Amino acid sequence: MSKLNELQKCFKPEVLEAGCDEAGRGCLAGPVVAAAVILPEGFYHPSLNDSKQISEKKRYELRGIIEKSALAFAVGIIDNHEIDKINILKASIMAMHKALDGLKVQPQHIIIDGNRFIKYKNIPHQCIVKGDSKYLSIAAASILAKTYRDDIMTELHNQHPEYLWLKNKGYPTKEHRTAIKRFGTTSFHRMTFRLLDEQLTLNL
Repeated sequence: MSKLNELQKCFKPEVLEAGCDEAGRGCLAGPVVAAAVILPEGFYHPSLNDSKQISEKKRYELRGIIEKSALAFAVGIIDNHEIDKINILKASIMAMHKALDGLKVQPQHIIIDGNRFIKYKNIPHQCIVKGDSKYLSIAAASILAKTYRDDIMTELHNQHPEYLWLKNKGYPTKEHRTAIKRFGTTSFHRMTFRLLDEQLTLNL
């Protein structure tokens, strides 16, 4: 994995390049959230890295810096009902497209974290495995996607504190699955996902 100071500024130099990433793909509840970010030429911050590699406090600090510094940024959200309709891969890509739709500046090139994407308009793109630990704009998008999704899950936690979403953010922790077993599902759970371990059964 790249060290912080080895994150590359861009994949394709001398064009307006947007980085895209998503958060919440593996969760049992809540939306999938994607972000798109176009950073200015010469942007650098020593702490910017894949959102999974830094603390929650630092992520929120960086969000403010990214939003203030970016040439453009936007967030796309696809809820759990749509995820159940079209599947999580399509929903993740749709969230990225929504984020790209929201940019006030249209990019000339797009780089995406991961290995799957559907062409957006007629803009060339490049999928990059572990791109959030290789390119600054994807790392920035990962920060925005993660923090905006965490904000949503914090709000949902206030409605359903029994699932501990403030802590697990909807991911398949033991505590989350135990709560599903005990309390059943909510309107925010993804019903096409395996909500329980094989050892647990859910009486619907």
